[in-house]
Formats: sequence, structure tokens, C-alpha cells
Amino acid sequence: MNYKMIAIDIDDTLINDDKQVTEGTKKALAATIASGVVVTLATGRMYASARSIAEQLGLNVPLITYQGSLVKNAIDGNVLYERCVPASAAQLIFDYCERNGLHLQLYVDDQLYVKERNEKAEAYASLSKVPFIVEPDFRSLAGKPSNKLLVIDEPDKLDSVATELRGLLGQQVHITKSKPHFLEIVHAEGTKGHALAHLAGHFGFDLEKVIAIGDSWNDREMLEAAGLGVAMANAVDPLKEIADYVTLSNNEDGVKHVVDKFILQTV
Repeated sequence: MNYKMIAIDIDDTLINDDKQVTEGTKKALAATIASGVVVTLATGRMYASARSIAEQLGLNVPLITYQGSLVKNAIDGNVLYERCVPASAAQLIFDYCERNGLHLQLYVDDQLYVKERNEKAEAYASLSKVPFIVEPDFRSLAGKPSNKLLVIDEPDKLDSVATELRGLLGQQVHITKSKPHFLEIVHAEGTKGHALAHLAGHFGFDLEKVIAIGDSWNDREMLEAAGLGVAMANAVDPLKEIADYVTLSNNEDGVKHVVDKFILQTV
């Protein structure tokens, strides 16, 4: 297959456990770009965070961010695709989190907002390398357009929260996990799969000519949409079960292996 585009998740996929993109992976992706294949990122991270990774790789293409709620060009900031959480759903989520004492954060105009400074907010900001803004009137943000709402807590608790929120919100939103302790809530059409289909169409590519690589629950729709859906060796089992191919882990240059095998054809 002559692949035209590859979309790569960032955390636990592109970057290793040291939060680095290895030199081998950088060189493989540079060779991929030089061959005429479009390389993009597909992440739950906010655009500002994804753009910093894209700059390391010299990418000047639209980036899939906020799980797929925002596709925005890395160079000129032109927005190609955007979906925001419906205001009615956001109000219900704010109410639910207040009643249950949950840590909720959201993103408005590519800024991260929290109600108070705490360990959860600081750990998340450190991981994504973006600052957060403490908004005393946090509830007022429920009425503003937001690409994503995020609840941070223990994995088992979030599983229960997800079930309850799905019951409350129905088909208004898409609820997924990017990590065991991150519950992500986006517009129903704000998945990586929706964004990947839109971006492929933007470039005039058939989805069969697209590779998608990921490791977590939030990558499912993207792997299902792509012609070749690849799960990392360190991926969650449900993703491996639906993947077309399982590569090496993020600590073993799994992305490089995919590029070498399916695009550069050097292995």
C-alpha cells in the first residue's frame, strides 16, 4: 500500500517514558516527510502543547488536538475543523462535578482553566508543559465555548463517573479516557476519528491510504477510521484487539518501526 498520511498520538506513543522523541524516530519521520507523506499529530492535548511537539519535528501541517475537537494548522493557526461541547452538556457536567467534589478543568481559547490550584492541576500542567489559569468564578466558564472538559481522579472512580455521565448526557458528547486517571469529554463529533476523516478529505486522501498510531482508549475511533490502525505494544488491551497491527512499545521506537516497515520499507 502506498500510504499518503500518518497520524500519531503523542503521549505513550510518539514520546517515550522520559517524555522525549528519540533521535531515531525524528530521523525516520523526517525521511517520511521528505518522501512526500503527510505526518501529523493526533492528541488529546491542547493545541499549544501539541504545537511545541510539532516544532521539534518540523511539522507545518494541521494538527489534530483536543481528541479531535480542533484541527488547526501548526504554522499560521488556521482552523480547519472545530467542535465545542454543547453549552447544555457543559452545565450538566459542572453541576455533576460540583455535587460529587470532582476535579474538573476545561479549555477556552486554548487556555487551561481550573477552579483552584491543587496537585491534580499542577501534575497535569507539568505533563503537558502548559500553564493553567485559576478562575475564582469557575462556574461562569460553563457558558463559554470549550473544546474539551477533563475530569481527573482514580481510574475505578472515573469508570463509574463515565457511566453516570453517559446516562445524563446521552448522545450530546463523546466520553473517553486518554490515561487511566483522565476522563475526557468532547463533542459527539470531536473524536480523533472524525478529525482524521476531515483532514484526509482536506488533503484529498482516501482513508485507506492513512496510518494511525495510538496506545489508549481515546485512539479507538482513529484506528478504526484509518486504512492501517496501529496499536503500540504498551497499548491498552481493547485497542490492541481492534488494531490491524501491533508495533513495538514507545520505549522501543515503535513509531519508527511502523514508518520503516510500512512507509520507508527498510525492514
